Amino acid sequence: MIEQRFIKFLFVGALNTVFGYSVYAILLMIGAHYSLAALVATVLGVLFNFKTTGKLVFNNSDNSLLIRFIATYTATYIINIMLLKLFKLINFNMYIAGAILILPMALVSYVLLKNFVFDQKGKNDENTENS
Repeated sequence: MIEQRFIKFLFVGALNTVFGYSVYAILLMIGAHYSLAALVATVLGVLFNFKTTGKLVFNNSDNSLLIRFIATYTATYIINIMLLKLFKLINFNMYIAGAILILPMALVSYVLLKNFVFDQKGKNDENTENS
């Protein structure tokens, strides 16, 4: 059975994805290199996502987790750029490449956020009960 938290993650992720992909596509349209477009979209997306994902998905708005959150998104960004580069090497359309990578990158992001940011072996349960 799929975790209810993952379902919430997908809905919140849809909102975050619309925001992030819109930034990425707009930057490509104005002539930015795909890696710069992905970087800017990721940085702006991280700031937007931190609160929406933390509060709405993991019921945790602890600002001290921002560094871990940023580290997770840094890893996600690196993976994303490596995959985009593979698409570029085969002369694949970079708009479509970005769209294709949305779901796989969402899965990577969820696993990293769940295991390394918001679920800290019981600490999260204590923090949310006291909030």
